[in-house]
Amino acid sequence: MKRGLRYRLSLVMIGVVCGTLLIAGISAMAEIHYHFGMYQEQFETGQQQPGLNKHLEQALLQSIGWTMLGAVILAVAISLYMAKRLSSPLSEMKRAAERMTLGMLDARTAVDGTDEIAELGRTLNHLAAQLQRQEQLRVTMTQDIAHELRTPLAILKSHLQALHERIWEPTPERIRACYEESERLASLVADLEQLTLMDSPQFRLHREPEPLTPILHQSVELVTAAFLQKGVALEYEPLDSDMRLLIDRDRFIQIIVNLLSNALKFTPAGGTVYLSSTVQNGDIVIAVRDTGPGVPEDALPYVFERFYRADKSRSRNFTDGGGGGIGLTIVKKLVEAHEGTVTAESGPGTTVCIRLPLKIMVDAPSGNLHG
Repeated sequence: MKRGLRYRLSLVMIGVVCGTLLIAGISAMAEIHYHFGMYQEQFETGQQQPGLNKHLEQALLQSIGWTMLGAVILAVAISLYMAKRLSSPLSEMKRAAERMTLGMLDARTAVDGTDEIAELGRTLNHLAAQLQRQEQLRVTMTQDIAHELRTPLAILKSHLQALHERIWEPTPERIRACYEESERLASLVADLEQLTLMDSPQFRLHREPEPLTPILHQSVELVTAAFLQKGVALEYEPLDSDMRLLIDRDRFIQIIVNLLSNALKFTPAGGTVYLSSTVQNGDIVIAVRDTGPGVPEDALPYVFERFYRADKSRSRNFTDGGGGGIGLTIVKKLVEAHEGTVTAESGPGTTVCIRLPLKIMVDAPSGNLHG
């Protein structure tokens, strides 16, 4: 049974009250018994004595005095103990937080117990770990953005310089190479703008009841030419029912196109990419599976991170399968904005699954929302 801080403080307060009453009762009984004994002894020996009232008054005054002294000692002892138990972990957490504000994000606090203070310590450690991870991602992302911009800019600069100094003749092939690099830059900047927009509080989806099957068909048509050019087959298994979803049509098409384009990049010529949509356990599941080399098991948790690559040595040129490293990040943010989840599995090939909850389903004839 988990015993929280409130439970422990309640026990302490009950202990103080019960201890005080116990001390009062014991001291009162002892003093009254003692003074009645003295009175009885004086009465039997015939000694002059001030009477019963005086002995009762002494007994009460002394018992009250002993009660006050015992209660004070008990309260002080328990207060010092509780103050130490409460302030020690809080002081350690304060020092850890101060180190974190100075940039030492590896600071951690020792956690012992299961009460609210221990939970606070674990939460602080988790926050520090998340901040450390985000800082590492920020540094990596900055380096990756610089690399992504540097490569096409260097190519453009060298090509244009060669053309300007008449080292090269301005042939259509060389002009096309410059154009492709500029397109690569424009695509990267557009993706970064998309991520910035999605991270802003102003980002909103324009959700309307939309039929799922035509959206998937349109997404397939948008990438068909690229699949034919590379020699990769695209097989689509539509959903039998005329299901409608409460979604942002343009953003949802962007999700499917990004997934299909990502699968195409990592599928060799002669391979196949499969797109399917099913209903499982009350969820709409859209899966994109390819016959490429797959993703290493240790890399699966990071495939939706910005600029992440399982193969660090691979170039990110859009023509060699490297990709821009942002497409899956955009997919994840858009799926979560639709209240869904996206996961990746590997072997054989790679499968990316989107799960959308039943509550965003709409009956086609009536247009009524489920849930």
